[in-house]
Amino acid sequence: QVQLVESGGGLVQTGGSLRLSCAASGRPFNNYGMGWFRQAPGQEREYVASISWSGINTYYADFAEGRFTISRDNAKNTAWLQMSSLKSEDTAVYYCAARTPQSAEYEYWGQGTQVTVSS
Repeated sequence: QVQLVESGGGLVQTGGSLRLSCAASGRPFNNYGMGWFRQAPGQEREYVASISWSGINTYYADFAEGRFTISRDNAKNTAWLQMSSLKSEDTAVYYCAARTPQSAEYEYWGQGTQVTVSS
């Protein structure tokens, strides 16, 4: 198994930036594709971005394209989500998740970190 711990959330003003971190422990980090998801109050969890195990391939939800950047460093067992031009609608709990290449779904999840964007 792999354990995931997010950090870096907080309160930021509209238009500001935050960088979320996801620290992994357990099995080799480079075995897993990584993803970021978010869940706002009263809403379902939604996909934000993902990155392949090598870091070569990245994918984004439409709302994240151009504003958010996902990255990883396998030597540091860490993935990041750099968020800029934040909007109030980005307010949510952000989760990182991991999946093996063979799995269609994310198998491991962190506890989440709160991001609040104030106007």
